[in-house]
Amino acid sequence: MPHVRYGMKHSNLPRLTNSAYQGPAFVHWNFSMQHRKTGWLNAAFHNWFREVLLHALGRYGAACPAYCLMPDHVHLLLLGWDESCDQKVLVRFLRRHTNAHLRKHGYVWQKQAYDNVLRPNDREKDAFQKVAAYVLNNPVRKGLVECWNQWTFLNSMIPGYPEVSLRDEDYWERFWKIYYSKL
Repeated sequence: MPHVRYGMKHSNLPRLTNSAYQGPAFVHWNFSMQHRKTGWLNAAFHNWFREVLLHALGRYGAACPAYCLMPDHVHLLLLGWDESCDQKVLVRFLRRHTNAHLRKHGYVWQKQAYDNVLRPNDREKDAFQKVAAYVLNNPVRKGLVECWNQWTFLNSMIPGYPEVSLRDEDYWERFWKIYYSKL
């Protein structure tokens, strides 16, 4: 029987077939804090999150060209580097480890992450960078900063490339060069 909360039935969000999340898939993930609680986001958590994210990406063969931690949720743009990547497994790993940390402080992610598997036309450079801009402009839309690069809790994570940062002027040029070298 589905879980009932706030007078509504709660069931799993629909997912595409497993193959949509495997290999070179591009997926926009969103984790919301249970009950949209705030108070957990700080520099220490951000640093810890980056470390766990790096382990997850390295372990499952993926990159995160853009992420944004918000006061009550997280956005991640993930893409698989190789055929062995399985983003559903990667996200399960990331959520398990971050939840273990968050629980110590009285927080937990909602039961299931939301995802949007990008279609082939959304994976092309200009279209993909528009999706990234949507993610990065979250703090601007919420009135937390005037410009996305003022928000402390966002960046990219590309395993093996610690010198590449989303805040670099030539980031997208460098990102696509790295991406195409992996194909």
